[in-house]
Amino acid sequence: SAPGFRPCVPLAAPVAVFKLTADFREDQNPSKVNLGVGAYRTDEGQPWVLPVVRKVEKMIADDHSLNHEYLPILGLPEFRSSASQIALGEDSPAIKDNRVGAVQCLGGTGALKIGAEFLRRWYNGTDNTKTPIYVSAPTWENHNAVFSNAGFEDIRPYKYWDAGKRGLDLEGFLSDLESAPDHSIFVLHACAHNPTGTDPTQDQWKQISDVMKRKSLFAFFDSAYQGFASGNLDKDAWAVRYFVSQGFELFCAQSFSKNFGLYNERVGNLTVVAKDQDNLNRVLSQMEKIVRITWSNPPSQGARLVAITLNTPELFAEWKDNVKTMADRVLLMRAQLKEKLKALGTPGTWEHITEQIGMFSFTGLNPKQVEYLVKEKHIYLMASGRINMCGLTTKNIDYVAESIHEAVTTV
Repeated sequence: SAPGFRPCVPLAAPVAVFKLTADFREDQNPSKVNLGVGAYRTDEGQPWVLPVVRKVEKMIADDHSLNHEYLPILGLPEFRSSASQIALGEDSPAIKDNRVGAVQCLGGTGALKIGAEFLRRWYNGTDNTKTPIYVSAPTWENHNAVFSNAGFEDIRPYKYWDAGKRGLDLEGFLSDLESAPDHSIFVLHACAHNPTGTDPTQDQWKQISDVMKRKSLFAFFDSAYQGFASGNLDKDAWAVRYFVSQGFELFCAQSFSKNFGLYNERVGNLTVVAKDQDNLNRVLSQMEKIVRITWSNPPSQGARLVAITLNTPELFAEWKDNVKTMADRVLLMRAQLKEKLKALGTPGTWEHITEQIGMFSFTGLNPKQVEYLVKEKHIYLMASGRINMCGLTTKNIDYVAESIHEAVTTV
């Protein structure tokens, strides 16, 4: 190495999903199936550009009033307001009270990052490195990394997945809420929990809210799948809106990667619900400083695309129809996989496949069965047994069901 520089250290191994993709690409078997991909795929196994996105892209290209000047530090105003509105609802009392603001971010990860940086600095005093951060067990792997990287030193799991019943461990969840120190921060999945696909019911969310309110726990929602989960924007935002109705100050990290198919545009929004307008202004002022030293100001293309769509009634209606197309395909694959496994007489219960929601499903397959599927059947999935339902197609679903049956009955 050059004078003055320490010898280079080996880079960390790529995260599991990228290694899985690399292994899949190298596999020459014609019957191979990739159930580990983290994005939507059509029934032909291809990426899908939403028709409404194609339409708005052409509109932007033909609008000669637009330019490439810097956006404001907090982002495109019409994007921020419309993104927060679909999260909280058109009639949100918090919006009417002028206590909702937002920061345009680089995807959902960027929204989590800005929120985490703010909380570490200002949540409870000026140094919150010891404040416990609770993430579900299991959770999306980046949740741990984002909060750790922001400087939080005490990141804890809260009970969520009950492997035995293949569903939500509500009793364990509520117990961990009760035992958490007051003012702890909980990262909650707004809908389509990643990776389990298991969400609390509305009654269960009410129980969770009651405990969090009594113990003054901070709710940081991650909303990466609104509309994509059920096909209904309002249904998928119910939990966030309920917490707001109960008087919570909260953050909601929104991603438009999945529900707009804008994976590489990095379109995200951090919605801030404060107790009053004065407090909101102080929060956004500090977030502006954080953004300034992080990415200075955000890119415009993806944000303009989303803003135009959300603010134009006919385009908004078309987008909701496009999102429902994706959601319905996922729901269909869930129903068909469950029915095929039941028809084969595969041991165990498979009701959880249709009880879960969103792109991912925790199948309940154990690591040895997963290994069998990968090595013997060329079906690629996470070691946890998580699969992306979009990897299933009408052409491969019989093969996948038969292979799962074989793995369960022989391993």
